[in-house]
Amino acid sequence: MIIENNPKELEAMKEFHQGNRQEGLRLQEEFVAEFRKAYREKDHCPCQKACRYHGNCKECVAIHRAHQEHVPNCMRPILNSKIKVLSELTEHTIANEIEPPHEILRKEFQND
Repeated sequence: MIIENNPKELEAMKEFHQGNRQEGLRLQEEFVAEFRKAYREKDHCPCQKACRYHGNCKECVAIHRAHQEHVPNCMRPILNSKIKVLSELTEHTIANEIEPPHEILRKEFQND
């Protein structure tokens, strides 16, 4: 199942933006039903970081909401794409001021 940029959920958002709340909710419910079914059989957590809460979105999000220092790894691509657009205003010179932290990845993503 595709989660990021899911066509059904994108269509739901289009309906919401056009004021068609009922249709948006219907499409969103279809997406969630499909997700629940797929989630039973497959790990859908895109996080590559070695983490005890991998795949447990409720607890992961609660932890991040509680400490409020950064967002869950799965949310980074969404925020980074938005920040990238803003960064274009300064020709991405912010990149010269940033050094990403070293993170410990899950075994299947480590380059040994």
